[in-house]
Amino acid sequence: MLRIDVITIFPELFEPFRRTGVLGGACERGLIALEAHDLRRWTRDRHRTVDDIPYGGGPGMVMKPEPLVAAIEALAGAKGPGRRAHVALLSPQGAPFTGQRAKELAGVEQLVLVCGRYEGVDQRVIELAVDEEISIGDYVLAGGEVAAMAVIEAVSRFVPFVLGNPDSAVSESFEQGRLEGPQYTRPVEFRGLVVPEVLRSGDHAKIARWRTERGQERTERRRPDLLATRGERR
Repeated sequence: MLRIDVITIFPELFEPFRRTGVLGGACERGLIALEAHDLRRWTRDRHRTVDDIPYGGGPGMVMKPEPLVAAIEALAGAKGPGRRAHVALLSPQGAPFTGQRAKELAGVEQLVLVCGRYEGVDQRVIELAVDEEISIGDYVLAGGEVAAMAVIEAVSRFVPFVLGNPDSAVSESFEQGRLEGPQYTRPVEFRGLVVPEVLRSGDHAKIARWRTERGQERTERRRPDLLATRGERR
């Protein structure tokens, strides 16, 4: 079982998410344990303050170190060799999140995701309590909650027995270093467009080749950077 703890000021966002779709089924079957924790539980002032003005001036507010470090250490233990949990901060400054990283994180015992807000978190939180920073793209969100959900979705697909067909995770886009080719279902003809004959042939070897070729073509058109990474740019 993979345990996932999320530290956020909006824990209610994760309740419907935890009960929905593939993730909901995985939680029901005990394959994944997901819990969102309200950061304000670890505040000590009567206003339950989690942010303050930045030193040096500038717009916005910065998340305070005291409640964040306390929350992380309560859920994951102190940072160091003895820590069994892996702590990741969702941040625009983080390393790009990839399918390969999702697969690696699916193998940890406990994953703690920290959702930043406002202008970011005090740097001392990162140095004292965070193992890595993760970014889901080159854009800025209001907070890390949506990013955390994206990470959870991606990671959960690699947890054993979560997917009904384990081959699904292997054949998806990026797993072979390229995008998937087009997919079709019934009916055979729709508004003048027909499912390619090869997919109706029953010849699995030909179908596999067709899918690989179409995926390669799609990758060359849409994501040539993936091929460049593998040294295949044409």
